[in-house]
Amino acid sequence: QDGLKQCLADFRQQLAWVERLDVTLGPVADPVFQSASTSDAVDPENDFQREMSFYRQAQAAVLEALPRLRKLQVPTRRPDDYFAEMAKSDQQMQKIRQKLKSKQEAMERSEKAKQLRAMRKYGKKVQVEVLQRRQKEKKNMLNAVKKYQKGLSDKLDFLDEEQTSSQGNKKGNASQRTKKGPNAKRRYKNQKFGFGGKKKGSKWNTKESFNDVSSFQSKVAHNKSLGKGGRGGKGAKKVLNKRPGKRARQKMKNRAR
Repeated sequence: QDGLKQCLADFRQQLAWVERLDVTLGPVADPVFQSASTSDAVDPENDFQREMSFYRQAQAAVLEALPRLRKLQVPTRRPDDYFAEMAKSDQQMQKIRQKLKSKQEAMERSEKAKQLRAMRKYGKKVQVEVLQRRQKEKKNMLNAVKKYQKGLSDKLDFLDEEQTSSQGNKKGNASQRTKKGPNAKRRYKNQKFGFGGKKKGSKWNTKESFNDVSSFQSKVAHNKSLGKGGRGGKGAKKVLNKRPGKRARQKMKNRAR
């Protein structure tokens, strides 16, 4: 024990910190989890966790030592002609980069899955609300019908609402049709051949046409001058003096007897 104490006294030197530059700190707090990752929580077989632990610990040392060096007026920036090889190979750095990239992609997929789940929950909630509202409206309608049948109510409100809504839809459709007008093909034909006017209902009688008897002809009306083709002329006399048929003549003979 005395020998160990003697060796420890030999190792210990009362030198300034700028001569020793020793910084012993734990890893800096992780901004994601808001806590300092301990050495027990790091899996030594996990390359990503091990490298991140080294990185956090070096970051904490830099945050502690850099202000002290500036206070002692020690230059901390690397000279322009400084050259040093990296301690880690390019393969190791590429492996770390791929690990970080895969972790970022996994986080993005997890976030998208969360958003999809939230959207499904919201859609299901809206669907349930719509079904509940429809069931409530149906229940109110049945209650209103029962009250009307029992004589407790003299009107059905939902029928009035449906009628007003249907009238509003008809008006909206009519206004849309009037605003829309004929299509391009119809407009082209109207421009080329002209518009013949209203066809439907053109032969209907009106009050004025019913009272107007100026074009009335009694001979035509009583079939006095009808000839061939329904017109007065040479065929009218032939139609009136036409000889009856054989069956008609036989009947006339039987009547005479």
